Amino acid sequence: MTLLPVFLGAGVGAIMGLTGAGGGVLAVPALVFFVGLPFTDAGPAALVSVAVAGAIGSAEALKRGLVRYRAAGFMALFGVSLAPTGLRVARVSPERWLLVAFSVVLLIVAARMLLKAGDDRGGLARDVPCRMDPATGRLRWTPIAAATLAAIGATAGFLTGLLGVGGGFMIVPALRRFTDITMQGVVATSLAVTTLVATGTVATTVLHGHPPPWGVAAPFAAGAVCGMVGGRLLVRRLQATHLQRIFGALAAVTAVAVAFRAFQGA
Repeated sequence: MTLLPVFLGAGVGAIMGLTGAGGGVLAVPALVFFVGLPFTDAGPAALVSVAVAGAIGSAEALKRGLVRYRAAGFMALFGVSLAPTGLRVARVSPERWLLVAFSVVLLIVAARMLLKAGDDRGGLARDVPCRMDPATGRLRWTPIAAATLAAIGATAGFLTGLLGVGGGFMIVPALRRFTDITMQGVVATSLAVTTLVATGTVATTVLHGHPPPWGVAAPFAAGAVCGMVGGRLLVRRLQATHLQRIFGALAAVTAVAVAFRAFQGA
């Protein structure tokens, strides 16, 4: 039983490394179904793995110059501010409805992975509110651009606190829809935001006297780091489109299982 969180974390980390984003959303179901944690404990425990594994991936992307770090920090500021609200809502909400909400999130992730597999187009050819300046290679900080990024960060933060998910499942499509950042930049920036918000949310739970169950969270996070490193080593040898479709199918099946558990015995 002691090694179970390590193996589960390794599986989740491998999916994160292979797909580039989204694998963290499977951490909560893994901890609920296989470890037996209640949903309100599984969320913070999952966020520990998201924060640790995400920090490694973000550092690599930052070194390669892919992270729009000003935008990431700006979005994370609003995300961390809204995460405590999500945590409070989660603590007073019936677990059944939290599981239902989580299954909806998983279905959204599954649909996105299945429908957008192999599609690397972003908002490059569209008129978007957040645009890059060709002269400087940086975002143009207009009022509407700032408002758009703040809204994305705030929404991601609330969902992070409420459901224990990293938020990348909505940050990536939102940045693709409302910015003309390249796809690589979108994924890297999303990972940085997710890491910062997850770290801030975990710190908030500790400061408010509701720490994650470290006996599970620590080995799960260690496994996630190992899995992510292994996944990144394998990803160059595998077809990204096939990986996304496999992950999408896995997320869809997990969503059905979570919904079934929510209404079991109802």
